[in-house]
Amino acid sequence: MTADNILILDDDVRSARRMVGLLSHQGFEPVYALSGAAALAHLSRRCFDLVILDVVKTDGLKLLRWLHTQGHIPVLMLTSRGREEDGILGLELGADDYLSKPFRVRELVARLRAILRRSERNDRMQQVALTVGELAIDSVARSASMEGVPVRLTAAEFLVLEALARSAGRVQSRATLTYQALARRVEPFDRSIDTHISNIRRKLGLDLGRGIEIKSWRGHGYMLTLPHGQPRETSSSSS
Repeated sequence: MTADNILILDDDVRSARRMVGLLSHQGFEPVYALSGAAALAHLSRRCFDLVILDVVKTDGLKLLRWLHTQGHIPVLMLTSRGREEDGILGLELGADDYLSKPFRVRELVARLRAILRRSERNDRMQQVALTVGELAIDSVARSASMEGVPVRLTAAEFLVLEALARSAGRVQSRATLTYQALARRVEPFDRSIDTHISNIRRKLGLDLGRGIEIKSWRGHGYMLTLPHGQPRETSSSSS
């Protein structure tokens, strides 16, 4: 079994080297970059399984936007305690998850392995197509379209939407969605799923009367509604 390659973007060399040491001892293959340009140079030379962004500055956000256009390299944002809005911004720009500092090494490793497990699970998924009204989901290509128009989603957003589509007409708790989409437990004051849901609604244009909605159920979770006349089970096919 090969070790997972991790790229760390951090403008503090001492912090970056410490992170490399910690992750190396946990069985990862980490390298660090001190700037966006250095990170791009690493990305041009080798493939990475995950990127950690510890720079909530121009370089970090620019790299996050660029990664979002390139495919599905998972991204974990590290934010300072009390700066939750930075993590929310990261999710809006394409990050898969965020973790506030200071954190325990076990907490970081658990978060990384959860993201990597989810990514590996996606790669092994059987070919399944889901439709809910005018929403179509391709689990293999990890793509979605609304009324035939492709919708660009982050990896985490796609998994949230897929989980809702598979249970259309039924309420899914935030804890269930967090486990299914982020492969981890929901944490106190965790707004990750709420942010992903907000992004999905906007990208699908669900406020334009598309026949389906993602409804919030206070104290329970979220539900993707079925269009009038469609049975509770979503249609699916596999090869």
